[in-house]
Amino acid sequence: MAVATAPARRRSRAPSGWTVVGVAVAALVAGPLVLLPASFIGEADALRQVGASLLPEALRASLVLALGVGVGTLALGGTLAALVSFYDFPGRRWLDWALVLPLAMPAYVLVFVLLGQYDGLLGDVLPEVRSTGGAIAVLTLVLYPYVYVLGRSAFLDQSRETLEAARTLGHGHAGAIRRVAFPLARPALAAGAALAVMEALADFGAVNLLNYRAMTDAIYRVWYGAFDRPAALQLATVLVGLTLTLVALERLLRGRARYHGAMARGEAVVPRRLSGIRGALAPVLPVLLLLGVLGGPVVQLIVWGVRSLGDGAVTSTLARAALNSLLLATVAALVAVAAATVLAYGRRARPSRVGSAATRLAVLGYAVPGTVVAVAVYTPLAWVDRRLGALVLTGTVVGLVLAYVVRFHALAYFAVEARMGRIDPAVDDAARGLGADRARVLSDVHLPLLWPGIVTAALLVFVEVMKELPATALLRPLGGDTLAIAVWEATKDSRFDTAALPALLIVAVGLIPVVAMIRLSRADPAALAELGARHGEDQPQQGR
Repeated sequence: MAVATAPARRRSRAPSGWTVVGVAVAALVAGPLVLLPASFIGEADALRQVGASLLPEALRASLVLALGVGVGTLALGGTLAALVSFYDFPGRRWLDWALVLPLAMPAYVLVFVLLGQYDGLLGDVLPEVRSTGGAIAVLTLVLYPYVYVLGRSAFLDQSRETLEAARTLGHGHAGAIRRVAFPLARPALAAGAALAVMEALADFGAVNLLNYRAMTDAIYRVWYGAFDRPAALQLATVLVGLTLTLVALERLLRGRARYHGAMARGEAVVPRRLSGIRGALAPVLPVLLLLGVLGGPVVQLIVWGVRSLGDGAVTSTLARAALNSLLLATVAALVAVAAATVLAYGRRARPSRVGSAATRLAVLGYAVPGTVVAVAVYTPLAWVDRRLGALVLTGTVVGLVLAYVVRFHALAYFAVEARMGRIDPAVDDAARGLGADRARVLSDVHLPLLWPGIVTAALLVFVEVMKELPATALLRPLGGDTLAIAVWEATKDSRFDTAALPALLIVAVGLIPVVAMIRLSRADPAALAELGARHGEDQPQQGR
C-alpha cells in the first residue's frame, strides 16, 4: 500500500495547471514592482546624491498631502453621506446620486480650469491655488466620493431600531447619528479615506501643474530632468514604501475591530424630514460643491473648446490624440480583463495558497502611483532590449500597455471576481459531471454568465487608461500623445483653449461608468458602493 499511495501523494502535491498560469500572470503583472528594491544593488549612491536636496522636501510634501486629503475626504464625504442617508430635504433624491459624479473629473483637469480662471474673478475671491492648501483642496474635492459611496452604503445597511435604541438613552437624532451611526460605519469610512489617500499619493498631473513638490513630481524630475534612472527607481521604491506603510497603518489602527449592528436585520432607517429654513439650507452645500467641481468647469471647458474649434491644427492634433487614447485604452482593457478572468477562474477552480498569494500580488499595482509603475516597467523592458540589441519594448506601445495593465489590473480583477462569486458552485459540478474539463467549463459556462462583470471590468480599465497621465508621460513613444498628454502639455504653456476639448472628452468618457453604476444602484441601493470598492483592495464590510 505504501508503494501505491506514494505516487498519488506526489501527484497531489504537484501544482495544477491553473495555479501555474495564475502565477505566471501575476509575475507578469506584479513582477516589475517586485524588482524595484533591486535598484539599490550596485547603485547605493544614486539616491544619496539627490536625497539631501530633493527627498526630504518631497517626502514631507507627500505626507502633508496624504494627511490633508485623508482628513478632508473623511470630513466632506462622511458628512454628505450622513446628510443624504438620515435626512430628507428638497433635492435629496437627485443629490443622492449626483454627489458621485465628481469621480469623473480628473484632478489635473480641475486644476487647469482653476488656473485658467484665476486671473479673472477667482483671483479676487480665492487664495493662491499653487499652494499646499490648494493641492489638498483640489484632491479632496475630486476624491471625496470614495468616502461618500462606501459611507452611504454602510449607513443604508443600518437599521432604524439601532438609532431608536440610542434615542431611548437620551440622544437626539443628530446625537444618535454621531454616537451610533458613525462608529458603525467606521470601517467603511476608513476604507474610503484610505483609497482617497492612495489616489492622492499617486497623483502627478495636479501636483505638477500646481508646482507642489510631492514624491511623484520628484520622480518625474529626476527621470526626465536629470536623466538619473537609478535615482528615479530608488525614489519610486521609497514612495511604494510610504504608500504601503500608510495602508498598513490604517489597518493597524482599525485592528480587528468589527462594528456589528445588533439589530441590522430590522427596518431600514427612515430619513428625518427637514422643513423651513433647515430644509432650504440642507441642499446648498452639496449644490455649490457640484457646481464648483463639475458644473462650472464643464461650462468653462465648453466655452474654451468652442473658441479653439476654428483652429485646424488643434483639430488635427486632437484627432490623433483621441485615436491614440482609444486604441491604447481598448488594448489595455482587453489584456487586463483576460488576465483577470484567468486569475479569478484559476482561484475558483483550484484554490491554493500559492494561487491566493499570486492574486494578492497581482492587484498590488493599484496601490502604486503611475510614475512608480512607469519606472518599474521600464527596467525589465530595457534589460530585454539590451539583450536583443534593439528598442523593441521600451519607447513602444508594448511597454505602455504593460504599464497600464500593471496599474489597473486590480480594477478588472475585482469586477470579474465579484461577478464570478455570484455563480453557484453547483453549476461547475454539473458541467464537470457531464464530462467537461475546466477549460470548457470556463468557455461554455462561466464566460456567458460573467459577461456583465467582464463588460464592467473592461469599462473601468478603459476609462482609467483614458485619464492616466504619469505612466503615459514617462513611457509614451514618439508621436504617441494621448488626450491626457494633450491637456497636460497645453496647460503647462497656459494654452487653456487648446486643452479644453481633450479635457471635455476625458470628462465625458469618465462619466460612463459613474452613470452606469448610478443606474444600477437604483435597482440595488448597495450596488453603488461597488464603484468605490472596485477602485482598491477588498473593503471591510459592516457586520450584520
